[in-house]
Amino acid sequence: MSTSQDFPALREDVLRRMGDLSQAIPDTMKGFMAMHDAAVKDGVLSAKVKELISLGIAIAVHCEGCIAAHVYDALKHGATREEIAETVGVAVLMGGGPATVYGSLALRAADQFLAQK
Repeated sequence: MSTSQDFPALREDVLRRMGDLSQAIPDTMKGFMAMHDAAVKDGVLSAKVKELISLGIAIAVHCEGCIAAHVYDALKHGATREEIAETVGVAVLMGGGPATVYGSLALRAADQFLAQK
């Protein structure tokens, strides 16, 4: 777990590092971004729901950068803090004790991004 917990800054760092990867492995990253865009676009499930699912997985696999990215994107697609909290609840169900730690980070991330509005 990082010590920063400044989730807006962490998200920016993740985006910068993904840019570095795009320079180093452009074809792979183009493919990854095409898959990302296809997976999260509105369909039978809304982009918001898909971002909340992604957030639950990010919590379960203990990825702080993913938490920052998917909290931001879920909020961008209209998710509320309450919806993020319920997503944390499902992640805790599936991920046990460690998910409670990372779930609390997701709520902290939501608070930080909401404070920027």
